[in-house]
Order: sequence, then structure tokens, then C-alpha cells
Amino acid sequence: MLRERINQRLNEVEDRIQKAVARCGRQRSSITLMAVTKKFSSDVIREAYNLGLRDFGENYVQEFEAKKPLLTGVPAARFHLIGHLQSNKTRIAAELFHAVQTVDSGKLARRLNEACAAVSESDKILEVMIEVKLSEEESKFGAPPEALPELVEAIRACPRLQLTGLMTMPPWNDDPEQTRPYFARLAMLAKQHALAKLSMGMSHDFEAAIEEGATHIRVGRGLFGPRI
Repeated sequence: MLRERINQRLNEVEDRIQKAVARCGRQRSSITLMAVTKKFSSDVIREAYNLGLRDFGENYVQEFEAKKPLLTGVPAARFHLIGHLQSNKTRIAAELFHAVQTVDSGKLARRLNEACAAVSESDKILEVMIEVKLSEEESKFGAPPEALPELVEAIRACPRLQLTGLMTMPPWNDDPEQTRPYFARLAMLAKQHALAKLSMGMSHDFEAAIEEGATHIRVGRGLFGPRI
């Protein structure tokens, strides 16, 4: 029953993605569908993996630390941290995740770089994205656009980090046209800094994000329903 429910929602999400890429002349292969699994169990992750999903987004380091030992049988899964990372949790994050999408300061980047050097995989290279704050909301995290040149330089100076793109979280709005300008601005900033990946768009607005250049969309409710 769980697999059937996820499969039905996955087919609906895929149909929406296909229509969005057709409208803007892109290839489906240019979009990574990231399943956001915060507050969902390891069983849900495993069922999604068995249905073909490979990229998973988690918001909380400690929550995923508890799940990780239970995640057997998903050898090709890639786990992304998409929630705010406190500097005192960089060591754990470097061990648990394949990518951290929420780097917002040079200090955090350097802490992650040091943590990667200390983990058991001594040659680990951690993919990172910069979270950019384009909203005025106090609850949102991220680096301001004017800080990007210095931050890009700081991350590129860290040998254990691979900077691949930008991520943002616009203010919540039911109308995707209200969030579209934030996606367009992030795409412009990525182009200015020669960064290929754009993590933007969620269950309710990912079509607009795709049309503005998203390479990674973060979908939770659209795949798994409401969180308990």
C-alpha cells in the first residue's frame, strides 16, 4: 500500500515535470528530482528508492543521524542536507551527507572543509551549494547576494569542497507566479558566478522553477503527502 501511494504521486510529479520541461524546451535529464524526506521514516525512503528515486533531501542533521543506520539496501542513494547547518554540527554533516546545499558563510565552509579531512574517508570531497537569501523574512537563512563574490572565493579555496551551485527558499506563496522572480534572480546570480546547478522549487511551485532554470527541485508533500 505504501509503495502504491508513493508510486501514484511519483507518476503525478513526473507528469508535471515533463509538461514543464516541454514548455521551456529543456530535457527531462537536466532536472534532478530530490525527495524531501524530513519527518518520514527510513521505510518511506527505501520504498521511494525502490521506485527509482536516488536523491533525498533532509533538513535536520540529528534526525538523519538517527535514520541513517536503518537505511540498508539503498547503495546508490545520495543524501543532501537542505536545512540550516549549525557550525557545531559540521563534523556529523560531513560524515552523513553527500552534499550540503545550505552553506552561507566562509566560516561554515572552512569548518566543513576541516571536517571532511577528519572523517574516516580521508579523500572525501563534499559537494556544496550556497544558500542565497533573496527574501526579507527574518526566518530565512542564507547569504545576501552582495556577499556572493567573497563567499564563492572562500569556498573555492577549500580543497575538500566542490562548489556546484546556488540554492534559495523564497517566501511561501500559493501562487507560483509570486515566487518566479526569486527563481529568475537566483538563475542570474548563478550565471554571474559560473555555477551550473540551481536548487529551487518545491511541491507547489517547481514548474515555475524549472522554467527559470532549476536543476534540482525539492519535493516532499507532492511525493509523500502531508507530514505527521
